[in-house]
Parts: sequence; structure tokens; C-alpha cells
Amino acid sequence: GEEGALRADYSASEDDDATVEGVARELGGIGFLGLSCVEENEGDIVAASIDGVAPTARTVQDSSYTPLSRPLFIYVNKASYANKPQVRAFVDFSVENSAEIAERALVVPLTDDQIDVAQDELASLG
Repeated sequence: GEEGALRADYSASEDDDATVEGVARELGGIGFLGLSCVEENEGDIVAASIDGVAPTARTVQDSSYTPLSRPLFIYVNKASYANKPQVRAFVDFSVENSAEIAERALVVPLTDDQIDVAQDELASLG
């Protein structure tokens, strides 16, 4: 974020540990963190519900926890996917192994339905 845009005493940091420490230390502290970081620090910080919707893997997957969640995309050039085996292999691998990749990257995985849609879209590219 931009320093000072949210609150006058806002301090931007890319360091999750510093954000957790600052939020835990300051009464009224606020920070923006990935769900995995919030879960790892349960007890020190509390995640905010939005319109009664708490942040969970399910509410992130079904887009009911908005606007503080966002999807991550892989964009591929159609011609490259169709004509370059290494591009096709990388993208196909990424979709087929998305659950393990998400776990290692500490992000919310796709649902089975989302994987099916992605595979159908890729199949339509040829």
C-alpha cells in the first residue's frame, strides 16, 4: 500500500512478521496479510470479517470474502500454448498440480470445479 493512504499512522512493510508484530502490539492496529500468515499467528492477531463473512479457504474460494481476497492467474498466449510443447507442459503441470503448488506457496488452492474449468479452457486451446 501507499504509506499514509489508509491512516495517518500507517507504515507500509513487505515483512509479514513485522506487520504481525505491529498489529499485535498496537491497540487498534490494522494490517493486511495472507490467510496462511493470519492462521499461523492465531492468538496474536484476529482476522476481520466482512459483512459477517470470516476469511477461510472456502470463503476465499467461493469469492464471498471480498474485497480482501483475490485470485491469482496464469496467463498464456494461445499460440504459444498450442505450438510450444514446453509452454503447454508448464501450464498443464501447474493446473494438474495446483493443490500441491498452492500448499507450498501458502495460498488457497483451487476447488476441484475450478480445476475442471481451467482444464476445459486449456483443452479448447488445442
